[in-house]
Amino acid sequence: MNDHIQPDGSAGPAEHEHGALGDAEYAEFMELAAEEGFDIEDVEGAIEEAGHGPLPVLAVVGRPNVGKSTLVNRIIGRREAVVEDKPGVTRDRVTYEAEWAGRRFKLVDTGGWEQDVLGIDASVAAQAEYAIEAADAVVFVVDAKVGATDTDEAVVRLLRKAGKPVVLCANKVDGPSGEADASYLWSLGLGEPHPVSALHGRGTGDMLDAVLEALPEAPAQTFGTAVGGPRRIALIGRPNVGKSSLLNKVANEERVVVNEIAGTTRDPVDELIELGGITWKFVDTAGIRKRVHLQQGADYYASLRTAAAVEKAEVAVILIDASENISVQDQRIVTMAVEAGRAIVLAFNKWDTLDEERRYYLEREIETELLQVAWAPRVNVSARTGRHMEKLVPAIEAALDGWETRVPTGRLNAFLGELVAAHPHPVRGGKQPRILFGTQAGTKPPRFVLFASGFIEHGYRRFIERRLREEFSFEGTPIHISVRVREKRGAKKK
Repeated sequence: MNDHIQPDGSAGPAEHEHGALGDAEYAEFMELAAEEGFDIEDVEGAIEEAGHGPLPVLAVVGRPNVGKSTLVNRIIGRREAVVEDKPGVTRDRVTYEAEWAGRRFKLVDTGGWEQDVLGIDASVAAQAEYAIEAADAVVFVVDAKVGATDTDEAVVRLLRKAGKPVVLCANKVDGPSGEADASYLWSLGLGEPHPVSALHGRGTGDMLDAVLEALPEAPAQTFGTAVGGPRRIALIGRPNVGKSSLLNKVANEERVVVNEIAGTTRDPVDELIELGGITWKFVDTAGIRKRVHLQQGADYYASLRTAAAVEKAEVAVILIDASENISVQDQRIVTMAVEAGRAIVLAFNKWDTLDEERRYYLEREIETELLQVAWAPRVNVSARTGRHMEKLVPAIEAALDGWETRVPTGRLNAFLGELVAAHPHPVRGGKQPRILFGTQAGTKPPRFVLFASGFIEHGYRRFIERRLREEFSFEGTPIHISVRVREKRGAKKK
């Protein structure tokens, strides 16, 4: 089923041209699309969007109150980021999807630059450094009226160290008279300052043209090492759930510090470990306590590094303390791994401490609180005693298999035809939309694009996802499904 994966583990060249479709399969698919009355350019665009994998990431950074969120709202075309005329309103990093001149990208609005116990410089460095590290390009926003400050200079040093492409946005230039102020920002050494008024939209088009030149068509995959190198496994979870103990147990030696005090691990720790005859790269991460913006100092920075470790991993092993109730924080960590598109294994630690009553209630909690990842392999382990550690590798391998599974277009459409015939979409407003055909445009995680005669309800999409998992063994992986509806002008050919 993984027919697009080369023997050395790399993706074949066809994947870059037509998503995961080879030339012959692509030609056959486009012929089918034409017969169904779809616009060929629309179909090509849908495959490209679904098959590219992660979108390139553009981070918007700058000191407080320079208009970052206003600029984000201008770029995405709606008032979504919270804007207020005082610094520190944006605290969490917030990601939006944006488009300019037909190119899509992720836009990250950064904030949280508040005075804390370590001072503003530490907060600025922590937030900016992570945002820059995770981005493919950066928009650095400076208040042209105020000019370059010491804090701006500190961010410039981070940008130079990171080596990422930077577009300098001289914001709050509301008219020609303000362009002279913007010209002073050449002194930052980041190239041409683009005079912009995020509030009124002045100059944003020219700036976004420069952004498209800086952004790659698609970001490089950051997980894994060299081709054929060890698979990367991130151990994530709340503090004190036993991540470091688990790593030590699978390694059969004290590789990392373990202490009853929560938060002992600060930085992700990479360890090469042989399990089941295979060498894996395990990454022990800091426990994620709460929302990033509620943290301070070392905890704050540790959480950012944990998020970066998940982005670079292939599998996230999420440790949950089975002796305690499943918390909102556990669910938030699961969501983070799902949104990152990683293969997922749920490991319930401290299983040896549970009595029959707790096991009964835990099963009920799993059914209700972790419904969104009911497809994830589950292992019940004890990092202290080593109980069921041998089940960890098969679970990881199953998740990776699902994550890399590729369904040929012909087989997928045969499945969709049988599914629609047996379980048609409910009639709404006198019409019954149908799934006409589809293809899998990408893997890691699996990404499907379906073409339909009308709008497909969310509940029916979930039904299709569930049946895809049952039919093609997509265990342990998120699945992305996008639906394109046939335009009315595209009459179906007989």
